[in-house]
Amino acid sequence: MIHFCKHAACVRKFPRVSYAHMKSTRRRTRPSPAKQIRGRSPRKAPTNLSLRIDLVQRAKTLGLNLSQVVESALEEAIRKEEQARWLAENEKAIDHYNSVVEKYGLFGEEFRQL
Repeated sequence: MIHFCKHAACVRKFPRVSYAHMKSTRRRTRPSPAKQIRGRSPRKAPTNLSLRIDLVQRAKTLGLNLSQVVESALEEAIRKEEQARWLAENEKAIDHYNSVVEKYGLFGEEFRQL
């Protein structure tokens, strides 16, 4: 006899039977970090920074949130550095592509209408 009780004590005594047709077709996986960030604010790490005193005082006078300002500046610096590295890594391929276009032209260029 198969026991389908959901009580904790019963589950230990009798293993639960599961059939393929009873299982959900959806995969139950954790969402990617990018999806987690969209839904809620990302976790933040407490960090010590050394900033010039005059800049901190001026920012406080203006009512600026230092964490937000530093975070947005850091995001921008990371974006620029990642872009520069990508361009450096792909420079040969870009140069080769440009030389092919220069030599043979763009594919379908003769059909282009402006």
